[in-house]
Amino acid sequence: MGLSYEFSVGSVRAREKNLLNSSDLEQLLSYDNLNDLVRYLNDKGYGEGKTVNEVLENRTKDVWDYLKSVAPDFNIFNPFIIANDAHNFKVIIKGIMSGRKRDDLLISPVTIDTDDLQEAVEHKRFDKLPEWISKPAKEAYGIITHKSDARECDAVIDVAVMERMLETVKEYKSDFLTEYFNTLVFYNNIKICIRSSKTRVDADYLNKALCEVKDFRKTYLISAVLKGEEALLDALSKYSDYDCKEAAECYKSSPSEFEKFVDNKLITMAVESCKRASEGPEPLIGYYLGFETEKKIIHIIESGIATNTNKEKIRERLREIYG
Repeated sequence: MGLSYEFSVGSVRAREKNLLNSSDLEQLLSYDNLNDLVRYLNDKGYGEGKTVNEVLENRTKDVWDYLKSVAPDFNIFNPFIIANDAHNFKVIIKGIMSGRKRDDLLISPVTIDTDDLQEAVEHKRFDKLPEWISKPAKEAYGIITHKSDARECDAVIDVAVMERMLETVKEYKSDFLTEYFNTLVFYNNIKICIRSSKTRVDADYLNKALCEVKDFRKTYLISAVLKGEEALLDALSKYSDYDCKEAAECYKSSPSEFEKFVDNKLITMAVESCKRASEGPEPLIGYYLGFETEKKIIHIIESGIATNTNKEKIRERLREIYG
């Protein structure tokens, strides 16, 4: 008998209790050295390891193994996982171009086996890859081999991934997934616009790098980007969709405040939709997103300790939690 969402929702609700809570965060913030931080995570049963990275790598594997064991349809996570495929493709193509394989940088889970990616790039058999990435992969290969432009190469792959995310979520008819990925892609576009407004780019690059998504005014924002950062921020401040006006104000305060705003917006959406759901895949997705937010928080605290940053400054950078 297959798994049911009734079983998986009950299981994930119990598992949610092991997510970090506000008390855990205060404890993590109290440490002045990384050894104490790692020891706390080990003792809590969060994950084994001698460094924060080792702990999080082991915890990530544990979370994915758990989700595979309880999800009636694990493919529901494909919109999230395909970002790993893009990362691995970039690692492989740049490794081949530099003559240095970096298998240690490959990540999982994936929807495309890394051996298949390796073979496709080495033998230029991009037709062997899934349709959504085969043409972009061939284009990206041509860009990096003939123009040595890693930024444009990445942009072609990133757009293919974002388009695939938006296409895949349509299969599940989930209002939450649709809203979540529309918001994610929208702000990925905005981040590209902000970075591009500080550098010399042309409209051709921006048309390649930006993904069409609901309520994203591509032509309008490309025009603003080409005029510079001040013009772009002025344009964003008049943009009400996705709370973009508020995001622009956060960026004017500091880029880190903007990043925090976007992360908080996404996890708040998960809390409001997934925590309240009593059936379907949303509770499992919410648990996964809660864990991903935890990883960001732990890395922020780790970085703060390593750089002797003031505790209040670290606290200001922390994201909202799902637990």
